[in-house]
Amino acid sequence: MNTPSPALQNLTLPELEQRLVELGEPKYRGGQVMRWLYGKRTESYEKMSDLPAALRARFIAEFPFVRLENVRVLGSKDTTRKFLFRLPDGALIESVLIPASPALYGEASDRRTICMSTQVGCAYGCKFCASGLDGWSRNLSAAEIAGQFIEVERIADEKINNIVFMGMGEPLANFANLMKAIEIINSDWGLGLGARHITISTSGLAPQIRQLADQPKQIRLAISLHGATDEVRQQIMPVNRKYPLAELMSACSYYTTKKKQRITFEYILIKGINDEPAHAADLARLVKNIGGAKVNCIPYNKVEGLQWDRPDEARQDAFMAVLDKARVLATIRREKGHDIAAACGQLRRQTMQK
Repeated sequence: MNTPSPALQNLTLPELEQRLVELGEPKYRGGQVMRWLYGKRTESYEKMSDLPAALRARFIAEFPFVRLENVRVLGSKDTTRKFLFRLPDGALIESVLIPASPALYGEASDRRTICMSTQVGCAYGCKFCASGLDGWSRNLSAAEIAGQFIEVERIADEKINNIVFMGMGEPLANFANLMKAIEIINSDWGLGLGARHITISTSGLAPQIRQLADQPKQIRLAISLHGATDEVRQQIMPVNRKYPLAELMSACSYYTTKKKQRITFEYILIKGINDEPAHAADLARLVKNIGGAKVNCIPYNKVEGLQWDRPDEARQDAFMAVLDKARVLATIRREKGHDIAAACGQLRRQTMQK
């Protein structure tokens, strides 16, 4: 696991105030620093003009300023945009800016959702995903997680009002840094985005789902399910061997009981693997045990180097018809960004292989 950076951007306001007091500075300087970092989105300590010059010099000498380097931006026909960022140590990660989608957000047209990464690579080896093809390198720091939001808003010159942690990596495997990043993103002294506009997607880490349920913030939860029986899911998601469906569903029930929130189950439709009407019937029986659950079906987004294909639209519609007949709340998301390799990890791999 990576050693936490001493960067001030990894600190919450109380932590920063404590650090400043330890440096012999007044506590109120913490609020000044946070206004520069997240209110004015400053790009360096030098620009924090209401801080004493000696303090700015000390910051420069002792605390690295974390800024993500924009390597590449790809724009899609559907206005989805993918961003490739280089981290301070040279590692590459991806973020995606997604336009409004009726399947996700009803009829709202002003939604801008960022899909953010939490790790460099991934250790969980989901068979449909490019993120783990080159293995796991390290966790992202809180500053690197929140920095994606800041940089994408800067580059796109658009206000982002939703976050999904569904990019590279398993968010709940980087629990502490993720929670700190969410504190920065959510707080009034930080980026000020409401907790209900933040969704964490997990491959099914049952203990961490329970841990998340015990957190006070009303963060939303999505489960990458992709199979409604252990036999099918284990073909797609190795994590199911450690946390089989019975254990995962128990954790989901605990979450909904604690949070009084609807869980979304993500289900990628893969040709010949999990897309038959019988699979849809299994899915309906499974999710109806989780009160108010929603299913978001996503036709597979082709990844170079992987064997899977997407089912045709007739097969997709037949799958959805079974869910509809069972009265499962379900939508199908005709994927965005297919023309820019928007599936997690693809742009990073293309760049690394050049």
